[in-house]
Amino acid sequence: MLNPQPEKTFIRNKAAQVFALLFVTEYLTKWPKFFFDILSVVDLNPRGVDMYLRILMAVDAELVDRDVVHTSEEARRNTLLKDTMREQCIPSLVESWYQILQNYQYNNSELTCQCLEVVGAYVSWIDLSLIANERFINMLLGHMSVEVLREEACDCLFEIVNKGMDPIDKTKLVESLCQVLQSAGLFSIDQEDDVDFLARFSKLVNGMGQALIASWTKLIKNGDMKSAQDALQAIEAKVALMLQLLIHEDDDISSNIIGFCYDYLHILKQLSALSDQQKANVEAIMLAVMKKLTYDEEYNFENEGEDEAMFVEYRKQLKLLLDRLAQVSPELLLASVRRVFNTTLQNWQTTRFMEVEVAIRLLYMLAEALPVSHGAHFSGDVTKATALQDMMRTLVTSGVSAYQHTSVTLEFFETVVRYEKFFAVEPQHIPTVLMAFLDHRGLRHTSPKVRSRTAYLFSRFVKSLNKQMNPFIEDVLNRIQDLLELSPPENGYQALLSSDDQLFIYETAGVLIVNSEYSAERKQVLMRNLLTPLMEKFKVLLEKLMMAQDEDRQMALADCLNHAVGFASRTSKAFSNKQTVKQCGCSEVYLDCLQTFLPALSCPLQKEVLRSGVRTFLHRMIICLEEEVLPFIPSASEHMLKDCEAKDLQEFIPLINQITAKFKTQVSPFLQQMFMPLLHAIFEVLLLPAEENDQSAALEKQMLRRSYFAFLQTVTGSGMSEVIANQGAENVERVLFTVIQGAVDYPDPIAQKTCFIILSKLVELWGGKDGPVGFADFVYKHIVPACFLAPLKQTFDLADAQTVLVCIIDGVFFL
Repeated sequence: MLNPQPEKTFIRNKAAQVFALLFVTEYLTKWPKFFFDILSVVDLNPRGVDMYLRILMAVDAELVDRDVVHTSEEARRNTLLKDTMREQCIPSLVESWYQILQNYQYNNSELTCQCLEVVGAYVSWIDLSLIANERFINMLLGHMSVEVLREEACDCLFEIVNKGMDPIDKTKLVESLCQVLQSAGLFSIDQEDDVDFLARFSKLVNGMGQALIASWTKLIKNGDMKSAQDALQAIEAKVALMLQLLIHEDDDISSNIIGFCYDYLHILKQLSALSDQQKANVEAIMLAVMKKLTYDEEYNFENEGEDEAMFVEYRKQLKLLLDRLAQVSPELLLASVRRVFNTTLQNWQTTRFMEVEVAIRLLYMLAEALPVSHGAHFSGDVTKATALQDMMRTLVTSGVSAYQHTSVTLEFFETVVRYEKFFAVEPQHIPTVLMAFLDHRGLRHTSPKVRSRTAYLFSRFVKSLNKQMNPFIEDVLNRIQDLLELSPPENGYQALLSSDDQLFIYETAGVLIVNSEYSAERKQVLMRNLLTPLMEKFKVLLEKLMMAQDEDRQMALADCLNHAVGFASRTSKAFSNKQTVKQCGCSEVYLDCLQTFLPALSCPLQKEVLRSGVRTFLHRMIICLEEEVLPFIPSASEHMLKDCEAKDLQEFIPLINQITAKFKTQVSPFLQQMFMPLLHAIFEVLLLPAEENDQSAALEKQMLRRSYFAFLQTVTGSGMSEVIANQGAENVERVLFTVIQGAVDYPDPIAQKTCFIILSKLVELWGGKDGPVGFADFVYKHIVPACFLAPLKQTFDLADAQTVLVCIIDGVFFL
């Protein structure tokens, strides 16, 4: 206050935070006159008032900040502070706010706005009658006519309206506010150019509308039908204003009123019958939603930024409104969409892209707005089925898929896939749509974004049609041949599809072959035609990798090899319990793939990438080839255990677990042979020294330890405990001690739980006369004490759900 120059804003804010922390610490015990002391120093000095208001905001942030999760102790403290403030000083604070507003409203807009912000913040937790009274409300309403104050005044009124109170009193308060605002000309939206103010005003109207609806709901629940009718009339009187704001060209203004709109439709849904005016309101909301769903000219489809992201979110809000409209009047929604759709698609060639896109988008949205079981839109209700069938027929026959705009193209494909059941009713349109997917409109579009999305949608489309694809299989496979090519790094050719997109094309090819009505011999030929080019390219690229000197080239070749393995793996997703690899005659092809890919495991270069791809392929082959994969496992495992790090082992163990759980005793000899080499590799990595602060290394070791215990759990849980028992007394003891250590010493509830499960299983299996020699002694000397030692550890956190689970397992096990 005494400095010739005001402090910088950030200094004032930091000072306010210090005062707020001091208040929280000292107010209840040592400084009960905190606010009175500050006020006595400040008086009405502008710089002092500024500091005082900043302190008030900082105190509110400490006590009521909605974005901070407080501990239960902090929450109790904050409640006590607020209760004490309400008793001792809030009336005086409110009086000070009134004086500040009165003194500065005409000559210091910055301080007035600050004070209004304080009032708005505190209204939520102080006695509303201190603010919602004639002198305060009149002053706030006066501020609504002052350009520099009205935005903050709007927010302040919103907080007052938002405060919980008796429904009849709330209705009266809102109505009195509305009358004054209307008489001040603020309801004349079309005469207002300030969009920032209108966005705040829209939020205020939304708050008033939702407050009235909340009052109506409570009054209905209380059985006060007369007051509820008054509240409903008050709501209906605001609908015209709501519609003006909803249809406003500025999306922020429109977005802020959607809550009122949504809740109003919820009321209409509950009414037994709608009046003519209410039906007109529903139609007006419907038209507004359809209009506001439309992209504007400025939307950047090629480089979507923050504005575009905000519009996408806004569209999601409008979709919720559309869904609610469907609940109120599904017939009206269907008729409106049908009218807009047909009118637009009749002249799509001369219509702007955004209108064509939104027409198709509305058809797409109907699928969720008018929900049915399993997408059966074309059966049941005849009127609805006929309307949707007509629109889908128009969509696929109108030629609109050729529209030269990415948004229209994508919406076409999205809608075709959404209504895939249409093609069961009218299969004659399948070739037309397939061609759209396969030519320049889809997978060969000039836009990478369209090509990428179409690859995914094409995969879904083919899967959904299943047997109806039969007449087109070989033609489609021929047409996608170039899209299946593996692009080696040296050819310099920019492929149409990324490797991620190619995965969908390979899966689609696999689905076409497997689900076809061809004989097993024909399926094998087609699958071999699909996978042989991959195998041939793989061999050539692996040789090139072995000779490559440059590290960048090595990485590029390894990635390409990994893609080849991934593509082959993806084709296997087409198989199912009904159509197994054996039944389709494709076992031999995939065994050839295995023989082709496994040599990559012995490549000393780019081990991590190559091993990851082959390991994933093995996971798939264990499912698809079953016992036929077993001869390949010992050699593959041996290679994967060479020169491995924590991450390699961590990813290798789930493969062994899968084999153990699936084949059990069939792989017993392999497990016997591989058990100790695997454990030695794990122990070697776990014993490696690491820097004290290297959290990444510590986490890797923790995850490897968990994987190790999960492996032991799989072995014991699959009836294979003899694999452990046959490793020799010294090794068995070492393994058992690691489990005890995991149960007691490591502060990792997940690992502890696994260890107690292992110990419990081993006691169950080995606790009798037939158990290994010395195991009974081990139980009493080590396992029983572990049950007591684990919960006594300081790291044993009983507030943690996993730890509690360990405790329960521990207790049950001990009993």
